[in-house]
Amino acid sequence: MKTEFNIAEVGGGSYRLLAILRWVMVIIFVSFGMQKFTPQSAQGIAQFIANSPFISWLQVFGLRGEAYVLGVTEFAIAALLIAGAFSPLLSAIGAFMGVVTFAITFSFFFTTPGVVRWSLSTDPMAWNLTGEFLFKDVVLLAVCVVLLLASLRRTWE
Repeated sequence: MKTEFNIAEVGGGSYRLLAILRWVMVIIFVSFGMQKFTPQSAQGIAQFIANSPFISWLQVFGLRGEAYVLGVTEFAIAALLIAGAFSPLLSAIGAFMGVVTFAITFSFFFTTPGVVRWSLSTDPMAWNLTGEFLFKDVVLLAVCVVLLLASLRRTWE
């Protein structure tokens, strides 16, 4: 089995339309990255980081430092996705990093206290505005998975 990498920008048919997803994700990662350099964003994400089993170690950088690390990471993913329009391997790496990012941020839905309240009532799962904010990461995770899978093509020999 040999793995080859593809990019939608040189594909045909409906595959070529996946390039739209790349550029939407670039915009999202750039805008999310810029937000991490504001005091409000640093304060807003502190609760997620503190309760995350995956990135709580970022607290060693302090409140602003942890936000800066995430912001730089999001800019790097955007850069890889941009470069991925020309390099299939960079497309796959950027998409993979996006998958990891949104898998971690969606995990905040479950690890941050008070976001979800489970019950045996008629409303078994209720979440607050923070939960609604986090739940959108399911879609962004799916977009990155689609980009990653589209970048990987396996050929059997």
